[in-house]
Amino acid sequence: MDLKNYIRDVIDFPKSGVVFRDISPLLANPKAWHAAIDQMAELIAPYKPDMLAGIDARGFLLAAPLAYKMGIGFSMVRKKGKLPWRTIDCTYELEYGSDHIELHADAFPKGARVVVCDDLLATGGTAAATENLINKSGATPVALACLIELEALGGRQRLGKMPAEALLKY
Repeated sequence: MDLKNYIRDVIDFPKSGVVFRDISPLLANPKAWHAAIDQMAELIAPYKPDMLAGIDARGFLLAAPLAYKMGIGFSMVRKKGKLPWRTIDCTYELEYGSDHIELHADAFPKGARVVVCDDLLATGGTAAATENLINKSGATPVALACLIELEALGGRQRLGKMPAEALLKY
């Protein structure tokens, strides 16, 4: 099954000159969604994760079913102020300004092998900040797994030691 057939290109969204890769049609098609989760599980199995980290918010859509399928847990990496308990946080630079993400302080056992999940790898800023945050937590980020990678934006180069895996590349 060619999963690219289930990705909708939205021209000039969110601003002129951008081609937004919309995963909504893939999520809406049970066969394509099932195939995507199965293929992502195969991609990350060699990393032998103890847990997954889903990046707010579309990363949750991948991390939750992947964790269930693989029989492991997952924790949420959220925008600042969205988690209800004690957190650790990370500030990172964007093209115009900065942003903050956080994780529950007890999200991962010390030394746990964690695969980061997100829908898209673009410039890599959020993924790199998540890698940093997992390191701060005492766990070990072993890979990034995403549905789509926009190769021309060079997101892989912003990651530290964490390799990236993507089902679809544009």
